[in-house]
Amino acid sequence: MTIIRLVKLPPSVRGFTLLDGDGNYNIYLNKNQATERLRNALKHEVEHIVAGDLETPSGAPVGLLEGVRHND
Repeated sequence: MTIIRLVKLPPSVRGFTLLDGDGNYNIYLNKNQATERLRNALKHEVEHIVAGDLETPSGAPVGLLEGVRHND
C-alpha cells in the first residue's frame, strides 16, 4: 500500500518516501508547493518506489539514489 501525506516541510524539500514496518510506502510531500510541483514530486517519489530504491540492501546513500533518478 502507498500512503500519501501532505505535510509542512522546509522549502528546499519537495518530498521524500519512507518504507514503514508494515511494508507500506509513505510518501511525504511539501504542502507549501504549487500544484505542478506537487505532481512532479509525487512522480519522482513513485519512480523511487518502482525502481526499488527503498529496498536496496546496501543502504545506498540518498545522494547517490537521487543522482540516479535525476539522470534517467
